[in-house]
Amino acid sequence: MKELAILTKAMIQERKDIALAIIGGFIAGLAGVILFSASGYMISQTVFAPPLYTLIVLTSLVKILGLLRAASRYAERLYSHRATFSLLSRLRTSFFSRLVPLAPGILGKKRSGELLARIVGDVESLQHYFLRVAYPPVIVVMVFLATVVFTSAFSFWMAGLFVLGMLTTAFVVPGLVLLGQRKIHGRVIRQRALLSAEVTEFLYGFRDLKVYGQLNKRDHQLQRASAALAAEQETAARNLLRGQSLHTFVSYLISWGVLALGSYLIMDGSLAGVYLAMLIMASLTVFEEAAPMATLPAYKQESEHAAKRLSETVHAAPILPSQPSGVLSVNQGISIELDGVSFQYEDEWRPALRDISLHFPAGSKTAIVGPSGSGKTTIIELLLKLRTPTGGQIRINGVLTEELDEASIWRASNVVLQQSHFFRGTIRDNLLLDEEEYPDEVLSAILDKAQLPNKSLDDRVFEKGENLSDGEKQRLALARAMLRKGRLWLLDEPTSSVDYITEKHIFRHLMKEAANDTLILICHRLTGLEEMDCILVIDQGRVVEAGTYTELMEQQGYFYEMKLLEQEMIGVNGEFR
Repeated sequence: MKELAILTKAMIQERKDIALAIIGGFIAGLAGVILFSASGYMISQTVFAPPLYTLIVLTSLVKILGLLRAASRYAERLYSHRATFSLLSRLRTSFFSRLVPLAPGILGKKRSGELLARIVGDVESLQHYFLRVAYPPVIVVMVFLATVVFTSAFSFWMAGLFVLGMLTTAFVVPGLVLLGQRKIHGRVIRQRALLSAEVTEFLYGFRDLKVYGQLNKRDHQLQRASAALAAEQETAARNLLRGQSLHTFVSYLISWGVLALGSYLIMDGSLAGVYLAMLIMASLTVFEEAAPMATLPAYKQESEHAAKRLSETVHAAPILPSQPSGVLSVNQGISIELDGVSFQYEDEWRPALRDISLHFPAGSKTAIVGPSGSGKTTIIELLLKLRTPTGGQIRINGVLTEELDEASIWRASNVVLQQSHFFRGTIRDNLLLDEEEYPDEVLSAILDKAQLPNKSLDDRVFEKGENLSDGEKQRLALARAMLRKGRLWLLDEPTSSVDYITEKHIFRHLMKEAANDTLILICHRLTGLEEMDCILVIDQGRVVEAGTYTELMEQQGYFYEMKLLEQEMIGVNGEFR
């Protein structure tokens, strides 16, 4: 199926290890058949008291075949598993490379736990495709054909019985397993993804669930999901066990058939009795090689379903013919032009941005204000190539963003988003996210500028910054941005959780840091915007007003009304005006 095309391509890239694994598996399988056949023949020969050299040759052959089988089986396991691990590595890399361009949009469509299940569980399920689906039929066919050719030298009737057994174990038994597998197709994977999503949300929301008294309810919901997964896994395991049992039954049935047919041929004089034990041992051994065929349909459907889920996750990933070669210089000033830019989220009935045309000269300071949901954050996401415009063009320093490598845009930008992520570690660890190292004196000075003088570089930071207040998170994110050397500042509500006095001090340092840089600030508070070169007022995806602070106040329009409302609120609360 087409979802497995990427896996097939990865298998081609690992063709050397796969070829060595097939050779090793064929030698091991054939050596096993010959080993047990020789053992049966040797046992039969001892009845007739053969010459001593005959027993010495047969015994030596058995020992050599035993060593050969062990060595080739080891080589088969080594190369097949190395190929499998390399395949998984390639799949994860390919999946992540296609997933990254879809962020952050895909995070709004998929639960984080479900994404985790797909990244880890579904990719892990694909390891069975080579080991349990693609590999066994090749070995079974090769070993069976060699055994049938060997058997036909003694009796064509016996070779025909081997062929019948091969067809039964290779097609009939897997077909019966497939009928039972259709009833549980994909249920284990879906239930595992559901449990992963429930566990992730339970852990992330543990505090809120406890505060609102919903902990027991979600705990019972989690237990039900766990029980459902266990039940589905038990059903799947039972189906696989039935297939393996049926294969074993058919294998012994064929061996009894070999015994009965051999006895008849011996009585008929068509077969020498000394070969009967050899043929029985050959039948027992060759059908052991076909045992993986009984479970092949189950693993095939599991792999196909996992591949389909991964394909659905990244189906909208842009496939570029070549990597954009344009690069922004970190030391160069940044100018930005938006020409008729529109953007509409998938499944949304109205656009987030409508025919926006803007110009941000190099070194300019621009504030973007407006009500929540008006499209302000979308502009920053478009500039960072986190999203792609549905209409219009964006140019940075005269170059279309489609022609620019997004990594160079990120390197040239000092970004503070509404939700910044913090890693478990120390304040120092969360400041030094770039490859460049800074002395502690520089880091401490940055913390002072961000109004975090009471924080030490060795203070612990929990996962997602759980031990930091919202204001501390924003100030730490600003400190992290101040360490970068980009000439473009993109700040989205960087001080919304900070008091007015602290905010004033932060902006004073920020304006010094970005004195010669291009700065775009998204904010709801309207204090301190007098220093901005331009203020854009956006509502429902359109620019409704634009100008300096003085010009907008004189117009007494939308911005003027917002400013009056803010002053009234500050006055009512008795806060800093």
